[in-house]
Amino acid sequence: MAIMLSERYNNISTLINHRERGYCSERSIRAVARVGQAVNLAVERFVTVGETIADDNPEIKTDMYQACKEARAAGSTIEKLCEASIDDSVADRGAVVRAARCLLSAVTRVLLLADIVVVKQLLLAKDKVQHSLGRLENVTNFTEFVKAFSQFGNEMVELAHVTGDRQNDMKDERRRAQMAAARQVLERSTLLLLTSSKTYLRHPDSDSSRQNRDTVFCQMRRAMDLIHYVVKDGIWEGGGSFTDQENEGQTLAATLRHLDTLIEMTSLTLALGEKESLNHALDTIVERTQDFTDSAYTSHNHRENIIVLCERVKTQLEQLIRVGLVYENGEDLASNHELNIAIANCLDATRELRQELWETAEEQTSELASVIKLGNELVALIRNTATAADQPRLEEYAEKFQETVEHILETCKIMQHMAVTESLQVSSRHVEINLRIYAPQVVTAALTLAQHPTSKIAKENLEVFTNMWQSLTTDISSICSEIMEKQKIPEKHTYMSLPRPGKHGTTNKPLKAVRLDLEEQEKIAKTGLEMKLATNEMEAETERWQDCEENNDIVKRAKNMSSMAFSMYQFTQGKGTLRTTQDLFTQAEYFAEEANRLYKVVRQFSYQVPIGSHKKELLEQLDKVPTYVQQLQFSVKNPTVGKAATFNKVDSVIIETKNLMTTISKVVTTCFACAQKVTTTNHFFVTLCFLAFEVLMFGVRLSPAIYIAPILCAILSVLYFFFFFFFFFWPFVWKFYLNFILFNLILFYLNFIFYWKFLIYFF
Repeated sequence: MAIMLSERYNNISTLINHRERGYCSERSIRAVARVGQAVNLAVERFVTVGETIADDNPEIKTDMYQACKEARAAGSTIEKLCEASIDDSVADRGAVVRAARCLLSAVTRVLLLADIVVVKQLLLAKDKVQHSLGRLENVTNFTEFVKAFSQFGNEMVELAHVTGDRQNDMKDERRRAQMAAARQVLERSTLLLLTSSKTYLRHPDSDSSRQNRDTVFCQMRRAMDLIHYVVKDGIWEGGGSFTDQENEGQTLAATLRHLDTLIEMTSLTLALGEKESLNHALDTIVERTQDFTDSAYTSHNHRENIIVLCERVKTQLEQLIRVGLVYENGEDLASNHELNIAIANCLDATRELRQELWETAEEQTSELASVIKLGNELVALIRNTATAADQPRLEEYAEKFQETVEHILETCKIMQHMAVTESLQVSSRHVEINLRIYAPQVVTAALTLAQHPTSKIAKENLEVFTNMWQSLTTDISSICSEIMEKQKIPEKHTYMSLPRPGKHGTTNKPLKAVRLDLEEQEKIAKTGLEMKLATNEMEAETERWQDCEENNDIVKRAKNMSSMAFSMYQFTQGKGTLRTTQDLFTQAEYFAEEANRLYKVVRQFSYQVPIGSHKKELLEQLDKVPTYVQQLQFSVKNPTVGKAATFNKVDSVIIETKNLMTTISKVVTTCFACAQKVTTTNHFFVTLCFLAFEVLMFGVRLSPAIYIAPILCAILSVLYFFFFFFFFFWPFVWKFYLNFILFNLILFYLNFIFYWKFLIYFF
């Protein structure tokens, strides 16, 4: 619909901007007529889409059909006016303009009604996810959780699709950044939800595991509230507030820019309202600078300089107001030398204050890397002490870790003040919120592990929260670096797109680490999220194989594939160990090879499965694996040249990996069901074998069958040969049936003895 609207806009602009001349050539007249036809054709396609939307949504059907009717009529009018140009060379240009205005008005109504439908679909997808979260929160056993989480994953994929499309369509920078922040929280919290819920189900008596799980649920609900807020453009669903500052734009850097604008405006007017605005801006600046001066990590010299410069700005502003009052009664303020000097002094004072604030922020940013490194070391110590169940040492390290987190949060707050764009302001604000919420949960997860040091799921839960900590600190470092770069080189934009010569394996130049830009990440993020959810489902499935995990080749290879798929998902987010597209393609090759190995192992396992519905389902799913493996290998080996081709190859590899991962997940699930059946059958078989063993070993005491069987077999053998020769001249039919019966009886007893002896040697 957007493409058709763009084409129509270009056609209308061409038509209206057509220069009116006394004489138009026949070629120009034909061109104008073709433009009118193109407009009408584009309108017809456009309203067809609108009417289709109306048919699917009865609540807007009447209004949509009316708007489409008006748009169709306006398009037809424009075409007729253009055809009339053959006679009068579009003499009545005003009629064309009026028809174009009617068309644009009708099109606007159609777009607004279509947007209502899109918003409705998005909110419906969000409500489905919220409902699934409620189900997940109330499950009481692992089987119910697996089913609920599978449904939750499908609904999360749908929500990711609609929110991603909505984010791309947004024009407001702040709203787009808020939507991106909310989607990132939901995406990252999905894995936390999986492990924290499994830990709580495994250890329901642990308060720390419950706190982990409840925190994740709360954060995901807050993210969905933010999605509702962004979609409804500032209207909260339940009247709550995601942040205390909706006016996040009133950061210190933004307030300083606003004050500079007001100061420059005093050369034109110095009314009472402007004076109040100047004083209010100054008060806001003084209030915001307290985040710098009150910070324990701001040096004493910077703190004193900020206070002195604030006083200087206040003094110069008071001088400006006094000078303005003298000349307020109708004099030419723009030409007054004294007023210009006062304005220049105020601007100099604000510039020096801004420079001092930037130096303070830069000083704290320079310490950020060492602080994060210390935090990572403390997290490693916390993990080790939790594994060793050393509670006193764990509390000691937790206290130091909390101090480190507070230091990082102070840096985030300062960098938020200095962000020069709204997207950076929103990003720094929300990464600070996420760190404030999730960092303490690392310690909480460690407490759970310390209470249950042998629990594998508690250890995995701690690892996942540790990964979240590392992701957040990486985000903070990236945002701080970007804020500082924007200040130093405000007009320079670093190119960070994937496919460039030497960076994707299509040339012989050495590879360098690159990151996906936002547009490329959005294109791949949907498929990447689907692959991640399939990975989570497989991990949840392999957790059910706890008893045989150490010696089960299927579980080992499935977990290995899950790990490789997760690293490929991280690549779509610009994170992880895969830095270049060539790294991604190499990982995909290993993934396909591991899938082949798993296929062979499962094929061998299928021979042990009894014939039935489970075996049929297993073979149906297993037969799909070679096809997906070949498709993935073909995509990886397909040569490419150029940016577009390489990016398409990346997209294709991610899609094929997702498809293969989904199939492998189903195979593993079916293997578990088959393994339970095989285990039950083997248990019965082994029991029978041991009973037979006891009978054979202690036949004298338990039963004379061990002696009766050979004697009976010998008697039947003699009878067989006797009757065979005695009745040799009997009719063929009787002889055949008798021989058949006797022969089978002998075989039965021979097999009886043979298998019992075989079982004795076997066991």
